Amino acid sequence: MRKLLAEFFGTYWLVFGGCGSALFAAGIPDLGIGFVGVSLAFGLTVLTMAYAVGHISGGHFNPAVSFGLWAGGRFSAKELVPYIIAQCAGAIAAAGTLFAIATGKAGFAIDASKAGAFASNGFGAFSPDGYSMQAAFIAEFILTMFFLLVILGATDKFANGKFAGIAIGLALTLIHLISIPITNTSVNPARSLSQAVFVGGEPLSQVWLFWLAPILGAIVAGLIYKNLLQDTSEA
Repeated sequence: MRKLLAEFFGTYWLVFGGCGSALFAAGIPDLGIGFVGVSLAFGLTVLTMAYAVGHISGGHFNPAVSFGLWAGGRFSAKELVPYIIAQCAGAIAAAGTLFAIATGKAGFAIDASKAGAFASNGFGAFSPDGYSMQAAFIAEFILTMFFLLVILGATDKFANGKFAGIAIGLALTLIHLISIPITNTSVNPARSLSQAVFVGGEPLSQVWLFWLAPILGAIVAGLIYKNLLQDTSEA
């Protein structure tokens, strides 16, 4: 239960901090933090929670990460479903909190026909810069694959584990700097689901891609690291 609570709170913070920065701070005239600020916010959420609760649960905060660690031989299959449920619950709770705050401003409404509504992910007409479904799939697959390679390498028994959270947080920052214009950046199925639930419409119907591509990319990364990169000698 401690592990699941750690995943709940870690994923909650990721969605609240990352999506919250996009909703409340990115577009403020003259002072808005923009793409760079949102990218940094997502990276900081993972970095801070990696050190806060990573020692309890492993600091996944993302169903794709759980799948990737399983494929890489670092995580038990029997824990996949409980972890994913905890992650999704934390993400949806955070999205609910963001919605409650957002409704405190006069005139707030979610326009389900607009790309990036309520920090949702999308492709085609719902991509921030109009990228196709194929482009979105490739981006999410590749970026999640490299995210897992960073995670697996930074947490390897031969790596300096004290700096793992920094490497992982900066990797997520870089990922957002690349892909916010493409898909509004997912690489995290729980984060995509939580926002889509509140938007509904086409963004919710597109959420399948933001489960499939990241999970496949993560599994491929796990297999690559386990079979091609991992040093199997004794520490």
